[in-house]
Amino acid sequence: MSKEKGFAGESLGISHLEKLGFEIIEQNYRHGRSEVDIIAILDNRLLVFVEVKLRTHTAYGEPETFVTKNQERKILEAADEYILAINWHKGIRFDIITVDAQGRLEHFEDAFY
Repeated sequence: MSKEKGFAGESLGISHLEKLGFEIIEQNYRHGRSEVDIIAILDNRLLVFVEVKLRTHTAYGEPETFVTKNQERKILEAADEYILAINWHKGIRFDIITVDAQGRLEHFEDAFY
C-alpha cells in the first residue's frame, strides 16, 4: 500500500476522532521499531493509542483482523514508552480504526490489550 493511501486513511481517522472530541497529540509516533499511528486524548482523562488499517478489498479478511499479535506487542511497547515519557497516570485505551476502499470508517474501541 502506498504511503499516500496510508496517510489518507490516517487523515480520515484523525477527522473522525476530532469530531468525537479527541485532541490529537501525536501522529506516527515511533519508539525503536514500534509505531503508533495516532495518539489522542479525550477530556484530559483518557489517552488513546490508535492503529489505522486501510484495505482496498476484503478478499483476505476484514481490516481489523490484520492487527497481528506482533503488531499489538509493538504498539504496547511504544505506548509504554510514551506513557512514561509524559508521566501519564490516567486511563488508557487501544483502538483500531478501519477504512475501506469506499472511505467507510469503523472505530473499534478497546480493541486489544
